[in-house]
Amino acid sequence: MPDVLVIGGGNAALCSALMAREAGASVLMLESAPKEWRGGNSMHVRNLRCMHDAPQDVLVEAYPEEEFWQDLLKVTGGITNEPLARMVIRHSSRCRPWMRKHGVHFQPPLSGALHVARTNAFFMGGGKALVNAYYRSAEVLGVKIRYSTPVKSLELKDGQFVAAITESGERITAKSCVLGCGGFESNLEWQREAWGQNERGEWTAENFLIRGTRFNQGVLLKFMIDAGADSIGDPTQAHCVAIDARAPLYDGGICTRIDCVSLGVVVNREAKRFYDEGEDFWPKRYAIWGRLVAQQPGQTAWSIIDQKAIGRFMPPVFDGTKANTLEELAVKIGVDPTTFMETLNAYNAACQPGTFDHTALDDCRTDGVVPAKTHWARVIDTAPFHAYPLKPGITFTYLGMKTDETAACRFGGVASTNLFAAGEMVAGNVLGKGYTAGVGMSIGTAFGRIAGVNAAASAGHHHPTFKEELAYAAGH
Repeated sequence: MPDVLVIGGGNAALCSALMAREAGASVLMLESAPKEWRGGNSMHVRNLRCMHDAPQDVLVEAYPEEEFWQDLLKVTGGITNEPLARMVIRHSSRCRPWMRKHGVHFQPPLSGALHVARTNAFFMGGGKALVNAYYRSAEVLGVKIRYSTPVKSLELKDGQFVAAITESGERITAKSCVLGCGGFESNLEWQREAWGQNERGEWTAENFLIRGTRFNQGVLLKFMIDAGADSIGDPTQAHCVAIDARAPLYDGGICTRIDCVSLGVVVNREAKRFYDEGEDFWPKRYAIWGRLVAQQPGQTAWSIIDQKAIGRFMPPVFDGTKANTLEELAVKIGVDPTTFMETLNAYNAACQPGTFDHTALDDCRTDGVVPAKTHWARVIDTAPFHAYPLKPGITFTYLGMKTDETAACRFGGVASTNLFAAGEMVAGNVLGKGYTAGVGMSIGTAFGRIAGVNAAASAGHHHPTFKEELAYAAGH
């Protein structure tokens, strides 16, 4: 029997397994995916949002705790647990040396359109390289890993973990357990049920695409909720991005993102604008657009730009629809040309003179049109014109286990002493809604490491060096 059983195979699960093993515990990991698809959504990640008070290796300038907190407060609209959020923020400032020790490499700061060289540390080789590094380190340390082993239920007694039951019926016992097995984003039936129907009688989730793994079906999340575990989060809240409508159903990842929204206008199937495209910098606001598109007819929209925008954003993997006139573009994308021209003409007429600067919150705005465009508003008048089709792309869901600074699962407000959760399973404690680039990795790394240490301690093994880091993250 292992000391610690870790269920899941992505970043949070790996952080838990590594920390528990460093503490001296024997560890078994169960990954539902086959080896070639291991890593959950972490395969698709690119960076980690990091607090830092001064320039650090791959991070420029400073990104202090208070600014990180204010960024999080803005995107969540205050629906966040401040002590836990601040714990994650402080943890993000100190985790990179440990990540490097386990083989993760960071790349030099990026400049240009993404505007995140100050706030985010990028992984050399992306999420796949990060996941592979952690798996290599886990194997060297003696963590036992089983692939293609989905768990269907847990055996619990008075809020304590007893055993995991796999889909094949095998019963696996351990002294403690960490649930790092993701949300329910890949479970399309659950998505439809959660989102329901809109006023037009359409199932809102009908056209959702899943940016990440097909293996996050939410099996243990549902089991835990049904078993009476304390949960947190709205099932319709998720990291939900407007992505290319031509993306595959699963695992499209980062390359399906459309990054030109702030450089033009977005219209729905009725050829009307519906939100301020220039509200804030794209890395801070890109994750609201999936939800916005989900609320439009047919869950579809188009990002419209002209030639002036080309070269100012990361080009999508698929070419957009191209036309020499706006009328021709409307016909090509199948929206009513008359309404489309009314929308574009009203927008163009509302654009005020200003100094365009995509690296700053500039003074290029509209006046007299609803919705307003508050920054980067330029007349769309230079052929050729481009349209990119958008659909909601779900990255991960926020419904999860209510927890505290120990990462313990709770039943009726009482913390379990040997059952912990990490990653997407607890993200809803910090992310009530909204998202800002890289914060999912901050949450997964913080709670993953804490869950691993506490699971090991529950089994009688104490990590030799993590105590001071925990105290710092907790604000002591």
